[in-house]
Amino acid sequence: DHSMAFIVSRMLLKAFKTDAATLSDNNAAWKALMLSPYDYGHEALWDKDTREMMQRISFKHGGPEYDAKYPDGIPTSMDITLSSGKTISSGLVMYPSGHARDTAADLKGILHHKAELLGGIAIEKDELSGFHSRLVNMIDASAADMQQIYTFDYNKLVSHPPIDG
Repeated sequence: DHSMAFIVSRMLLKAFKTDAATLSDNNAAWKALMLSPYDYGHEALWDKDTREMMQRISFKHGGPEYDAKYPDGIPTSMDITLSSGKTISSGLVMYPSGHARDTAADLKGILHHKAELLGGIAIEKDELSGFHSRLVNMIDASAADMQQIYTFDYNKLVSHPPIDG
């Protein structure tokens, strides 16, 4: 699947360019390596390094053992073979970060970062904060609050050229 090879390539290349201290734990890594719409623009799609990395990626069906574990989880593993021949393996991952049954990741923190990353493309940070807070706290909203839940100051929209300009 080319789209998965593309996503993995973009994240790996991003990791190579990121200070190791920034990737100190799983939550920090998820936030630092999260892809944005800019990672899917024309320039990214035709990036030489991404395309070269994609050629090095292959997928293999996990077989009956993995099939038996789905749909309980998303049985996945990743092996990376270094140029030295050494292989680094993730081992079986049943509930990756973001899966409803994953209990290890700071899902609220990761989703907050994602809202800032994506929302920040469109809305100024101070306006986005209130907008996001209303959505996160929707469970406690009254009927009157719900009628205004998507209201924000349109003067706070961020003006910039389209991603693919």
